Amino acid sequence: MGCELHLIGPIGFDLSEKALRRAGLDYWPHLNWTLHQDDDAFLDWLGDRKPWLVSKFGAHRYDQVTYEKDDIILMGNEVTGLPDAWHERWPDQIISIPIKGAVRSYNLANATAIVLAHAQLSCGNLDGISGMDKP
Repeated sequence: MGCELHLIGPIGFDLSEKALRRAGLDYWPHLNWTLHQDDDAFLDWLGDRKPWLVSKFGAHRYDQVTYEKDDIILMGNEVTGLPDAWHERWPDQIISIPIKGAVRSYNLANATAIVLAHAQLSCGNLDGISGMDKP
């Protein structure tokens, strides 16, 4: 999608080439990614920018906010979510995905795909792209 992936440590998974290959992440070498050692390192990189926080506690629906081309979208850990301090730091930037029925939450990959695809489309970042190129 032309985005950058920023992971914030400590992370609970192995990023070795062997582990990534075993997990079927054959696209990993094509990603533009950064591993921040901890929250402070990430916040230093973030600077004064205001990210969108994706949380089931969001006051705004992900599809009813205005995204800008260089927005930062934060997804939390599947078990604990985003830190409470971040919810307090950016209370007006918390978005959620509506869930209907007995499902209590989406998994991280699905939630990321839903929000990222919508943000990219709404910014025009996918204009002129209709699908994958044929091999």
